[in-house]
Amino acid sequence: MEPIVEIRRLLDIMPASGRMTTKIQSMPEQAKVIDASFPLPWNQDRPIYINFDLWRRLKTPQRDLLLLRTVSWLIGVKWFKPDIYQGIAVAGLLGGLVESAQADVVGIVVSGGLTTLALFRLWRRNHSQESELNADEAAIRVAQRRGYSETEAGQHLLSAIEAVAKIEGRSALNFTELIRCQNLRVIAGLSPVSMPKNFE
Repeated sequence: MEPIVEIRRLLDIMPASGRMTTKIQSMPEQAKVIDASFPLPWNQDRPIYINFDLWRRLKTPQRDLLLLRTVSWLIGVKWFKPDIYQGIAVAGLLGGLVESAQADVVGIVVSGGLTTLALFRLWRRNHSQESELNADEAAIRVAQRRGYSETEAGQHLLSAIEAVAKIEGRSALNFTELIRCQNLRVIAGLSPVSMPKNFE
């Protein structure tokens, strides 16, 4: 497989928002088939690393869904979407600045703690199982605009998760992957047992 040709093909199936923020890079030395670092707020670029020697062992629909899922996860991480926790973090930072100008140690500690708590909550929300399930569902929606049916996309993503584990030499899926697979079985029409609505 020629990486440059495959990268061009993958860019064609990406949503426009993904093309603007993510960049596909060949990483032949990595043990994972596809990988992406968690995007921090100060990083503009969101690279996706692919080991094309391992990547070629997947079927084309599996590759498509894996890429769309990774892109959906990366663009789904929102650090600056206004919500209560970001408001608390900003208030804590501003309070910390005011308190440090006044040299109030107790005020600095309280505002620093408030900011840390809010940022931890934001971090946790972006690392939750819910964010993983949302990325899968977003990838399936994009795949439907690329000619896949919802059930086909679910089946391909499900089989891709299982195939990647084998290619990477893992004997079992991790807990998050098991949750994702169960949700994908429902989408693919392979299981009637859906995930609880409030699962996180």
